[in-house]
Amino acid sequence: MSGRRSGADVIVVGAGPAGSTAATYLARAGIDVLLLEKTAFPREKVCGDALPPRGVKQLIDLGIDTSEAAGWMHSRGLRTLAGDLTVEFDWPDLTSYPSYGVARTRHDLDDLLAKLAVGAGARLLERTTVTGALTDDHTGRVVGVAARTGPEKTPVTFRAPLVLACDGVSARLALSVGIDRHPKRPLGVAARRYYRSPRHDDPYLEVHVDLLDRADPGRPRLLPGYGWAFPLGNGTVNVGVCTLTSTRFRDTDCRALLRRWVAETPEEWGYREENAVGPVRGAALPMGFSRTPHYRDGLLLLGDAGGMVAPLTGEGISAAMESAQLAAAAVIQALAQRDGPSRERVLAGYPRAVAELLGGYYQLSTCWNKVISFEPRIQRAVSRYGPRVKGMRPLLYKAITGCYDGRGGDLADRLIATLARLTPSPK
Repeated sequence: MSGRRSGADVIVVGAGPAGSTAATYLARAGIDVLLLEKTAFPREKVCGDALPPRGVKQLIDLGIDTSEAAGWMHSRGLRTLAGDLTVEFDWPDLTSYPSYGVARTRHDLDDLLAKLAVGAGARLLERTTVTGALTDDHTGRVVGVAARTGPEKTPVTFRAPLVLACDGVSARLALSVGIDRHPKRPLGVAARRYYRSPRHDDPYLEVHVDLLDRADPGRPRLLPGYGWAFPLGNGTVNVGVCTLTSTRFRDTDCRALLRRWVAETPEEWGYREENAVGPVRGAALPMGFSRTPHYRDGLLLLGDAGGMVAPLTGEGISAAMESAQLAAAAVIQALAQRDGPSRERVLAGYPRAVAELLGGYYQLSTCWNKVISFEPRIQRAVSRYGPRVKGMRPLLYKAITGCYDGRGGDLADRLIATLARLTPSPK
């Protein structure tokens, strides 16, 4: 530990979008932040690599240039394919979010966000794997973390009055203090691969709703999920599949599913082995607040560590950065208070703020996931016939993507916002 400070005002574990975003806001407020990352940048991450407008808003709030000239692939909207129906939805004009999405590999995005945090004053320590939380023997309060650092995996400890868990789906910190995943909350699994393709600059993100598992060619199974093709503008397309791991579909091999699915796409799209860039990679998607409470005794859960992946889309970057913004605001105010009940009251506001922003919408989405897990044909019917009713399109599109104005807006916005507001957040 020579030359390194082993303490900080706040420790942030994980330098993905949630961790780096939180560290940036905290450091800009003059707080001493230690940001711990188990790998080294730049590094690859399994993801769809696309951000909807609500994710773009988070980048803009950080002061990041999201122009195409700055290396971002812009998306105009979403193209859905269900049976013989193909519908293109442009991103809506809203007061809350910009009218475009962006795409960029996580290899580049996470590196950019980590550098932003360091530039703001956060201390980044790479190749440091956090193994668990340190707790006070008398109060049980989290007072730091235990870790292994460097190529020798040297045991170290770091101390701080507050710790932000941004360690992803593994949620090692949360588990170390007994915060387990709710087994009945939705869990998705995804696999993706990059392909060189002439469709790399298509202005629409593409989603294929009829996802069939043909592991047994004689008995294809319709799955609750979708296939995707997200253009990156650099000559490649991020192609993947996402499905729910409900009891009926727990045996689905998502990587094999992706290989079979791309083999059925048109030859001219280029999603073939000879055009593949890198291997097939997979990841779990913790959805719908699958791990709570989001704050307990000095530990805040952000992003995937708190199960904040959107249940309808499997997209997690937007919620990760939104939770980071809320957590940073709570921590900044808390550290301005005297240690004790006053500080705890401020910190207790963080899970309430996350629940107000996402809880009702996620609960509604979770209920829908339960329906389609029981009977995927319901998803197929809604996808095939709902968009044919022109008046239903804005409602379906905004509900699926989560891009709606929370207050004001048109009829679809008001309906979704009202339903989300009236629906209790998952506990």
